[in-house]
Amino acid sequence: MPRTAKKKTETPTSPQTKLTSVIKSARDFMRKDAGLNGDLDRIPQLAWLLFLKAFDGLEQNREVTETKHRPAIETPFRWRDWAADPNGRTGDVLVKFVNDELLPYLRGLIGSGTHDPRDVLSAVFKETNNRMLSGYLLRDVVNRVNEINFASADDIHTMAHLYESMLREMRDAAGDSGEFYTPRPVIRFVVQQVDPKVGEIVLDPACGTGGFLVEALEHIAPTVKTTNQRRALHENLRGVEKKPLPYLLGMMNLVLHQVGQPNIIRGNALSRPITQISKAERVDVILTNPPFGGEEEKSLQSNFPADKQTGDTALLFLQLVIRQLKEGGRCGIVVPNSLLFGEGVGAKVREQLLTECNLHTIVQLPAGAFEPYTDIPSNLLFFEKGSRTREVWYYELPRPEGRKKYSKTNPIQSEHFETCRQWWNDRIPSPQAWRVSIAEIERAGYILDFRNPHSETDLAHRPLTALVDEALKAGESLVGSLRELDARISNANIGLTDGSCSGSSWSEVALHEFLEPVDDKTRVDPSETYRIAGVYSFGRGLIDRGVLEGAGTSYSDLRRLHAGDIVFSKLGAWEGAVALVPPSYDGYFVSSEFPTFAFYTDLVLPGFLVGIMRSPQFWDAINRNTRGSMARRKRISPEQFLNTRVRVPGDPEVQLDLAERLGALDALAEPLQVIRSRADAAAAAMFSPVFGGPNA
Repeated sequence: MPRTAKKKTETPTSPQTKLTSVIKSARDFMRKDAGLNGDLDRIPQLAWLLFLKAFDGLEQNREVTETKHRPAIETPFRWRDWAADPNGRTGDVLVKFVNDELLPYLRGLIGSGTHDPRDVLSAVFKETNNRMLSGYLLRDVVNRVNEINFASADDIHTMAHLYESMLREMRDAAGDSGEFYTPRPVIRFVVQQVDPKVGEIVLDPACGTGGFLVEALEHIAPTVKTTNQRRALHENLRGVEKKPLPYLLGMMNLVLHQVGQPNIIRGNALSRPITQISKAERVDVILTNPPFGGEEEKSLQSNFPADKQTGDTALLFLQLVIRQLKEGGRCGIVVPNSLLFGEGVGAKVREQLLTECNLHTIVQLPAGAFEPYTDIPSNLLFFEKGSRTREVWYYELPRPEGRKKYSKTNPIQSEHFETCRQWWNDRIPSPQAWRVSIAEIERAGYILDFRNPHSETDLAHRPLTALVDEALKAGESLVGSLRELDARISNANIGLTDGSCSGSSWSEVALHEFLEPVDDKTRVDPSETYRIAGVYSFGRGLIDRGVLEGAGTSYSDLRRLHAGDIVFSKLGAWEGAVALVPPSYDGYFVSSEFPTFAFYTDLVLPGFLVGIMRSPQFWDAINRNTRGSMARRKRISPEQFLNTRVRVPGDPEVQLDLAERLGALDALAEPLQVIRSRADAAAAAMFSPVFGGPNA
């Protein structure tokens, strides 16, 4: 019998749920506008509208608390003047006002002194444009944004989480062109260990969307006792960002965290000769993840000492950080592994770091910590300026249990740093921790790429002859395994050689003849977490996408998966993103982009359908029902999916036989996975010395 969703007991809508609904609704309106193409357009558009709404709320608070307050935005350009009335300007009149009056006015604001909010607004809107073409849809979006009450501390906190969720979505949508995203657990760990305090100036010279600054704010805020301390805290959070979009998003991020006049400069922190940075401009704390793999132009390289000029962005930023710190100042910085070794300028910069600063800790992050944005191996460097380094402690963060690396679907989590936190104050050697003296580092030519001496799998320090011998043995094992596998396939008579796939016993049926939609919908609760699944392409089954926090998503509802159901991706079904839900995924959740179906007849056996789902012919059949001309825009509806037709044998015994053969093939494939793993290990063994530097 068809399974129906259980009826949920209605509960009062919480402010968090309402806010989530408002943002989702606004984004839904934006999806209808022809001027916006994906989240790369929608999120910046929503960001500047939210910015103006939030700024107006802060202005209204100041009008009450500050007797001499002069409004930064004058009538009729305040949010309350043109946006607050739901029956106000709309259509072409609204678009014309926004494009020809509002945005030019905001770009033209001129302040009267340092950190004047008019200068902040002018900088924010200098490169901001309205991309919506329909004034009616724009009015709908404005009305929804207007429902957010930024005077409520709860709403501001929840909005901040939702906003950071949107930032992650935008970076996902951007792919390689998106801004580099530092995972929140990494940011939190760095901030906790550097421990910025009330009264200290905190700088991020490559602040992006403001992650380090916001985390520093939340870290310090509980210790603030007075209004003057809070004002100083906001003024002491400083950032520099050269790209316009992350600059806007960073400003918005801080405004949502109640920083009324964010102290972020739009520009390139490397554009000024570092010798011009005076003592008065130096700061107490630097927290940053500068760009990886970039190369700066010659004109910027000339801002650095002649013997340390390089196109390597990370090396330039490290020099800037050393110069910008006060005596006794502290830094936590993310660097690529390549910065730790190499000769020439790299060795000179590392020598400067070790001579002018106490580099007390290097935390080595596991592979995949920054997926999907980069797979470059990375490290966290912690140092204090003012005394030279005597020894460096290394801590190798353990790999995720049962996995070789982190991934987009199984990202690094805050709890993965817990063992390092516990070790931090009482440092003793362990399988994860070791120390290297400055004498050893100097003998190595200021190389900092010292691998874990306790690791049995540490290939970088093993003799090359031993690695080659192991690779040859792995090769011999590989040949033997392949011969055995070939014999097993021949003896097992795997294949449809008995004619069972031909004849009149096979008929063509539509999927709707044995599948029916299931919509076990769950309302997202901001206080809950949800285990999320996705669907691999090419019939490869489900993928665990990790845990989603209800307060950190714009989804208003999710759909629960049940073992034995069929699930597909609207965007990926045309290339085989269809799967049977195994028992291990029972109770997982998916978004509305992943319709699910239950079997309601025995016309087709699940095991047989699994085989069909691996077939390119099945994907082609789905593709013929899919609408859209480009891969990223091709979509199929549940109705179109159910109309897809497949050929099936009428005899259940034939279906069962084919399902058993599929299982036999899967069993034969297991040795291949072992072989692949050994081949990968052998390749790593042979070539790791090539990249390991002089210490290898």
